[in-house]
Amino acid sequence: QVQLVESGGGLVQPGGSLTLSCVASGSRSSLDVMGWYRQAPGKQRELVASSSKGGHVNLADSVQGRFTISRAGARNAIDLLMNSLRPEDTAVYYCNARGSFVINVEGARHQYDYWGQGTQVTVSS
Repeated sequence: QVQLVESGGGLVQPGGSLTLSCVASGSRSSLDVMGWYRQAPGKQRELVASSSKGGHVNLADSVQGRFTISRAGARNAIDLLMNSLRPEDTAVYYCNARGSFVINVEGARHQYDYWGQGTQVTVSS
């Protein structure tokens, strides 16, 4: 069973920086896509950033120019460097890993979608 372990959340003042880290264990191969989602109180969970094992990066418009997602090649670990933090970035941040792999000679695929336990990020003075 794949487990995602997050670290790095906390309290930071507006304009400050934080780095979130996520490490996946239990996978025999590189996970297709790893990313970060966040959920603020009373809001739906939303994608913040993702990185595929092939190097494709996706960033939400709201964090463009402020956040950077880092994944070293096909490693099952990602970092989210968050700069110029704003109060509206306050949320629980969740690490996610998703993708699929072939399970038999007919080419059937198993889909997977794993989540971490979440880490709180609070931006406040």
